[in-house]
Order: sequence, then structure tokens, then C-alpha cells
Amino acid sequence: MLILSKQLELKLAHLSTKPGVYQFKDKSGGIIYIGKAKSLRNRVRSYFQQSRKVDAKLSRLVSRIHDLEVIVTDSEVEALILEANLVKEHKPRYNINLKDDKSFPYIRVTNERFPRIFPTRKIIRDGSQYFGPYTDVQSMRMLLKTIKRIFAVRTCNYDLVQEKIDQGKFKLCLNYHIKRCYGPCEGLIDEKEYNNVIAYVINFIKGHTKQIEHDIRDHIAELAAQLRFEEAARLRDQLNFIEIFQQKQKVVDQSLTDRDLLAVSTEADDSCCVVFKIRDGRIIARQHYYLNGVQDETKEAVVTAFLKQYYLKNEEIPGEVMLPVEIGDEIKTINTWLLQKRNAEIKFSHPVRGAKAHLLKMCEKNAKLLLDELKLEKMQSPDYITNSVKALQSDLKLEHPPKRIEGFDISNIQGTNPVASMVCFVNGVAKKSEYRRFKIQSKQTPDDFLMMKEAVFRRYSRLLRENKSLPDLILIDGGKGQLNAALQGLHEAGVENMPIAALAKRLDEIFVPGFSDPQNIKRGSAGLHLLQRIRDEAHRFAVTYHRALRKQRTLVSVLEKIPGVGGKRRDLLLKHFGSVKKIKSAPMEEIEKVDGISSELAREIYLFFNPKQ
Repeated sequence: MLILSKQLELKLAHLSTKPGVYQFKDKSGGIIYIGKAKSLRNRVRSYFQQSRKVDAKLSRLVSRIHDLEVIVTDSEVEALILEANLVKEHKPRYNINLKDDKSFPYIRVTNERFPRIFPTRKIIRDGSQYFGPYTDVQSMRMLLKTIKRIFAVRTCNYDLVQEKIDQGKFKLCLNYHIKRCYGPCEGLIDEKEYNNVIAYVINFIKGHTKQIEHDIRDHIAELAAQLRFEEAARLRDQLNFIEIFQQKQKVVDQSLTDRDLLAVSTEADDSCCVVFKIRDGRIIARQHYYLNGVQDETKEAVVTAFLKQYYLKNEEIPGEVMLPVEIGDEIKTINTWLLQKRNAEIKFSHPVRGAKAHLLKMCEKNAKLLLDELKLEKMQSPDYITNSVKALQSDLKLEHPPKRIEGFDISNIQGTNPVASMVCFVNGVAKKSEYRRFKIQSKQTPDDFLMMKEAVFRRYSRLLRENKSLPDLILIDGGKGQLNAALQGLHEAGVENMPIAALAKRLDEIFVPGFSDPQNIKRGSAGLHLLQRIRDEAHRFAVTYHRALRKQRTLVSVLEKIPGVGGKRRDLLLKHFGSVKKIKSAPMEEIEKVDGISSELAREIYLFFNPKQ
């Protein structure tokens, strides 16, 4: 039963029914979750109702709530905006969070008489326009390079006030002479004409090039009619550069509709969201963002959280947004918010067939590939811990993540050829170079408990003698009996307080020291799946070794059936030939060459394997 603090109970009893934002806090006062509500009273109190269906993540959240803070707003849209801003600022543990994107650059169009255009990672609220952020820095640089080639925008940092221009304070630079600047520093272009060029640049950045091409063609025709052929040729070159740049952009929509395509790929606690920006029917950009805190969340919840955080900082909103899933009633609030922000209608769609659905699938493939890249990058870090290891730490309530796990199994048939295997998994992956196998020496009767005790004792007494590191967790294949035997082996080896568990085959029950009953671990847990893989691999390795020994023993015993061949001569023959198979096929003259084998005995051995000779 959930026990609430008096402070929290009092606040829950006096919640407002108005819309707003709520913040859950832990004992230290830290914000662990931020949400919005149409009715604060109904929404917040629902977290603490016994009848509410809860998952593992929600259960952990509720158990840590110690205090509550609410902010009442005038509308649900205001609550949505405030929620998105607060989540971006605080990044609470149990929210779906867009990973820090401060390193992503923007394109800045400065707020000056003669604006400049350049990349920046710092936003200054001085009236400048910003486009981005660009998650693909290379594509942004290519865009800026194309802009400089097509539009002669100044790159100097002069303060071009009219008084200084009139006084001749500035001199033309090389860019003017190579046709890369209009020369505003000497008044060779007026402010209005220059800003018309900047308007073209902004449309070009947004991907709206059709109107630019149309205007340039009209201007070329006017200049040609006035016999100003040199200026017309310059505009023609601009038009050619625009067309070359467009050829690199994939045409996906002949209707020339502006839209954003959004796709998401999720695995464990990580997610990648990809946005394809389609303008004038062409894909002009692909942006990708990573999110965390998505464990146990639905795809709809991830998409909803990303929508709010993405469009919170993006001013350019197209007329249509295509989503990989339908996200329920909250889309109405998001639509109202973006309608106010864009001052025009927005269509949200979820295509399931046709060309649009095909585009979404392409977007989803990109998201999956980018998420795989993130996983590979993480795995190269020495601090990386796989999700299955994290889940196992949580399932078994271990103090440290079990990055190195060693698993044991026993194999024998009625006590004959008893062997033990030890497999090693590091960060959830089998490390076969660390596998070990043992011929059981102390017991030749079918007593699996004593065999397990011997294997564990021999392994860890040796590690201690050689001053080597112990594993983070030991896994025993079996039940309570095998677990107790392994504990005795550890004790005799001088190892105490070692994390250890046993996994029984029949019902996949997990036993740990100090508990007579098996531990309750969710069947779908990644931690349980990891234990099962280790158990099965230990069993495979033990059985393979046991079969090899049985086969070897069967073949070796055949030699001892030959009159005159005892243990010593058997070993001499095997040492010379390497196997019984080679002895069978050897000629009598070759057998005679073995030390200690007479001609008569060589003949006996040869006829034993070749009775028809």
C-alpha cells in the first residue's frame, strides 16, 4: 500500500480543477516528472488511485513522489507550452527528454541595415533570425557555401551606418571584385535592394525556390530588353547554380506541398526521431534527435513528447505534418498551439498506404540506422552498460551492474565422465576466450551438488591465488540445492558476499541466498533473458565437453581389448598416431616403428582392426 507524506496528502486534497502544469518532486526536492493537465485535480489524483493500471516505470515514479508543485494556466494550450519549456529546462528523470542539442549550429541572419549570414551555436535575442538547429553540420555548410556562391551577401563585420558610408570610412574588399559582394560598404547598393536579396536567401534556406526562380527569370527578361546583357548573364549564372543545387535534392512530391515527415525508432531506454523537411516537393533537410527516458513508454507517447519539444524551438512549421502513429486526443491541443504559432491551419496525418506511407517507411529506416549508430558509439565507451545488464541489476536488486557474469553447469551420465563448464559474459556478450571447463575429480557418482561445489571452489580459489578480479555475478544452473553447494564452494575458497543466483530449468525460477522462495522477475524482462542465455550457453558448453570425453573414452577402451595392449602401450600408440582412427588405417610396418611394440604385437594390432587380412 502506497504511503503518502502529510504534505502531499494536503496538496492533493486542495487541487484546482483548472488546467495547468504539475511537478512531482522526490525527498531531496528534485523534480522527477513534469506533466500537464486539462484538470489538475483529476489528472494528478489519478496517479495515486489503487485501481489505476500501472507499469514498471509508473510504479517507480509514484513510489518516489514526496512533494508536488502545480502552476495553474488559463488554457490547456498554455499548459502544453509551459510543460514543454519546463521539461526542456529541467529534463526530469521520468520524462521523455530530447537530449541536449546545444552543440547543434544554426544559420543566423543578423538584424542590421545590411544583414550578414553565418553559422552560430549561440542564440542572441537581438531581432536576428535563426534557422535550424542543423543536426547534419556538413549539409548546413554546403547550404551556406551555395548561398555565398549564388547571392552576393557581405561577409565583413563593418558597422554600415549611412554616415560612415557617406564619409568613405570603408573600402571595397576582394569579394566585391570577384562578384561575391554588392559593395554596400561604399554605397554601391541601397538598403532596400540589398534586403530584397536577403529575402531571397531566407526563402532559399527554407527551401522555397520556385518563386526565386520565377523572379530571376522575369528580371533577366527585363535586363535583356534594356540591353543590359552583362547583368542578365550574372543572373543567369545564379539561376544555373540554383538548378544545380536542386538536382542534389530528391523530388518526392509533384504537388509541391510543404510538409514534415516524422519517424521514430525505439529500443530500451533510447530513441531516435527523424524529421524529413519537404519544401516545394523536395527533401531539403534531414534532422535527427535522440531521446532518453523512453523505457516502457508507448510509441504514441514518444511521438507526442517529441512533437512538443521539437516545435517548441522551431519557428518554421509547414502546412502538413505526417506522423508514424495516431496520437489520440492530445493532437487537438498540439494543433491549437501550432495554429496560434503559425497563424494558419495545420494538417496532421498518419498515412498507411500509398506514396506517403512509402515516404514514412523511408524515414523510419533512417531512424533505425541512426539509433544503431548511437548504440555502436555507446558500446565503444568503457563506461557503457547494456540495457540487459541494467535490467538484471534492477531485477536482482544488485548494488553494482553485473558487467561480468560467470555461469556454471554440470554434465554427466550416472556419474561417468563428470565435467563442469564455466562461461563468461561481459556486458551481456559472450567472451569465449574466458570460458573454462573442469574434469570433476572428487566424485564419480551422480552427485551434482558436490560436483558444483568442486567446480566453484577450484575456479575462485585459483583466482584468489593468482590475484585476479572476481566477477560481478555468478550464475548457477539449478535450484536451491545447487545454489547452496556453490555457496559452500565459495566459502571454502575464501570468497564471501559474492552476488550469486541460480536459475532452475523447469520454470525458469530464480533463487538467491537468504530467500527460500524463488524471486519474482517479469517474464519479458531483458535481465531474465540474459540469465537464460548464460544458463543455456553454460549447458551447451558442458554437454559438448562431456560428449567429447565419452567419445574419447570409448575409442581408447577399444585398444585395451587387444591382447598384449595395456595402459602403457595404449598411450604409446596414441602418442605416436594421435588417434585410434589413424591406428586403424596404419600399415603393419608403421605400427612396428612404435617404441615397445614388437613385430608379433604389431601383427596382432593390425589383424584386430583388419580381420580379413
